[in-house]
Amino acid sequence: MKTNTTFSQYIPTVFLFGRGELNNLHRQKMPGKKALLVISNGKSAKENGYLARTEEQLNKAGTEYVIFDEVEANPLRSTVMKGAQEARENNCDFIVALGGGSVMDAAKGIAAMAVNEGDLWDYISSGSGKGKQLVNKPLPLIAITTTAGTGSEADCGGVITHEIKREKTELGHPGLYPVISVIDAELTLSVPPEFTAYQGFDALFHSTEGFISTATSLLSDMYAITAIENVGRYLARAVNDSSDIVAREHVLFGNTLSGFVMSVGQCTSEHSLEHAMSAYHQNLPHGAGLIMICLAYYRHFIEKGLVPERFIAMSMAMGMSDAGAPEDFLTALHRLMEDCGVADLKMSDYGITPDEFEKFAVNAKETMGSLFDCDREQLSTEDCIKIYRQSYK
Repeated sequence: MKTNTTFSQYIPTVFLFGRGELNNLHRQKMPGKKALLVISNGKSAKENGYLARTEEQLNKAGTEYVIFDEVEANPLRSTVMKGAQEARENNCDFIVALGGGSVMDAAKGIAAMAVNEGDLWDYISSGSGKGKQLVNKPLPLIAITTTAGTGSEADCGGVITHEIKREKTELGHPGLYPVISVIDAELTLSVPPEFTAYQGFDALFHSTEGFISTATSLLSDMYAITAIENVGRYLARAVNDSSDIVAREHVLFGNTLSGFVMSVGQCTSEHSLEHAMSAYHQNLPHGAGLIMICLAYYRHFIEKGLVPERFIAMSMAMGMSDAGAPEDFLTALHRLMEDCGVADLKMSDYGITPDEFEKFAVNAKETMGSLFDCDREQLSTEDCIKIYRQSYK
């Protein structure tokens, strides 16, 4: 298959990657004088000392801050709007996101809405969004990731859920690239095995989707295949030994590269299909939903005979050196699921029922339809329902 040799790249972020790099944040020029420090509504950042370490860095940098600790998993529009109000009322001129993908995504929405009028959905271009352009550039953002999953430290989008309309989609703007991203494996050591797996598969799928999409290029291929190698070969180690910091570093590296893939390429409809699931079932971790549908999803394109050489290349990148058929990718993927203990995830455990599949399919195409345009062959609503049905347990 011919590879696109034309590409552009714009990722204006300083990356501090490595063990202990959080300790060097204060050496960077802060993008403002007072930060809204955004964390989750859980206990991890506080109990594991990550919040205290971040506060120390901000203090050393001579920066004031206030804490906003209300971000939930699969962050909601209402939370973003509340955070934006907190930023305005406290005269914050930049945002610090300390957490996983949900925190970083919410922080991006807060950065945009702290300086723009109206509601977040005024600036959403899909679903029921009004598609307006942001008038004012978002507040600068520092991202400090504590998970290896979304690649949000390396892209300019944030996925938010409208809790009333049941739409889960992206706010994107070049001003939402972090000015500084801290990627320190020490901050991921406390992530439990199951969430290490969920997040790692999310990172993997950003690149597997990017590698088979219509938006591939020499540059996106370089990022994607290297990300697949690092996540595919090290994730099981990180899941099965939470103290294996070497494995966690490799998964983090793959995760950040997957963020690059989303910045210079594009994901496919697998992400749209899952976003519809967790839009209606907020307790479903995004990565878990992706794992549930992945085999049926990729099998669909393999059976269509689409880009077989790319499926073989991904199989080899994941460690199957003797791969010679596109179906080997399904074998490699299922093997990794088994090694990470996530091969038996069930939709039914999260309250999902088969009578919702048509609703999910319609929602996915209406809310994040642009990703369907990146598929090698357009999925119909019936195709989507079939993928959900084949994935159901």
